[in-house]
Amino acid sequence: MERRKLTVASFRKMKANHEKIVMVTAYDAPGAGIAAASGVDMLLVGDSLAMTALGYENTLPLTLDESLHHAKAVRRGAPQAFIVGDMPFLSYQLDVNEAVRNAGRYIKEAACDAVKLEGGAEIVPLVEKLVRTGIPVMAHVGLMPQHIQTAGGYRVAGRTEDEAARLLAEVKAFEQAGAFAVVLECIPAAVAEAITSQVNIPTIGIGAGAGTDGQVQVCNDLLGLFDRFVPRHAKKYCNLHDIMLKAFQEYVQDVKEQKFPTQENSF
Repeated sequence: MERRKLTVASFRKMKANHEKIVMVTAYDAPGAGIAAASGVDMLLVGDSLAMTALGYENTLPLTLDESLHHAKAVRRGAPQAFIVGDMPFLSYQLDVNEAVRNAGRYIKEAACDAVKLEGGAEIVPLVEKLVRTGIPVMAHVGLMPQHIQTAGGYRVAGRTEDEAARLLAEVKAFEQAGAFAVVLECIPAAVAEAITSQVNIPTIGIGAGAGTDGQVQVCNDLLGLFDRFVPRHAKKYCNLHDIMLKAFQEYVQDVKEQKFPTQENSF
């Protein structure tokens, strides 16, 4: 039976009912279809696709058009899924009107259900503007990959009392501005749990412990598609890298040894 379409109201209700929310990244139609069929609640067309699908060193080079291209594919692969488009670096930081226009493209062109923005207090007015315009927003605080240059790399956020207080204030400000949810990335578990208990919007953790309202992970990490490194916050549920490598090696061998194609594979 086809699952009912979830909305921003669904996630607030899930938080109220203490029902965990599951989100995973998706970058193409086949992957989106499989993820949706598994029962995940949200698909994120993450800017992580810069590394996982496009081969960039980090998220910064990803363009708006590249992101939208993948978001459209994800929608085609998962017509009924709740899909969040992750706005790339410099697609929303320069000008409010440009940011609204770019965010609107995720809704109009890619049929996403919401957009995600990284940032702190400086983007609260933008979140409010987007929500007033009719664009649902998921905020993102803590470790922010689009800020690695100014942060000096990837680091856990909220380790000090001042940092923890700042994060709580930012999440409360996003809630007040109308954000329907917030991602907490690489934040001490106790801090993330405290934030979760003090706001009414769902918190989605990644490297933030089990006390958040939900979890998000990069699909490539879960599937073992990257053989050199698995983040501490991820769990490898299978090893597709080795499975795919073995399949390709067997194909190469069969062709070289003239075992493929056979009569069965020919017309």
